[in-house]
Amino acid sequence: MSDADNLSGSAGATENVCLACGACCAYSENWPRFSTEDDGALELIPTELVNSRGSGMRCENDRCAALQGQVGVATSCTIHAIRPDVCRTCMPGDAECAMARRKFGLPEL
Repeated sequence: MSDADNLSGSAGATENVCLACGACCAYSENWPRFSTEDDGALELIPTELVNSRGSGMRCENDRCAALQGQVGVATSCTIHAIRPDVCRTCMPGDAECAMARRKFGLPEL
């Protein structure tokens, strides 16, 4: 079954595609920014994962500090349930996903 076939299934199948990717979480230190979160949502994110400006997630090079695993193989987010809105809006197969996957030489979904 291809990644695209996984997308046509349940939300769980969509999550599985992301768990084998993680490219969007390692694309750019400017991507995991805070923009539409309310104060309550931001307070839930551990301070050690917030950048020094308080404007987004802390990154090591371009990789979000909350990302675990190897991009394109197996990844997970250590704060998935409380991740920023920008992380929630990137969807498998959308333009942002495709751009991030290209950076890592991964096929488009």
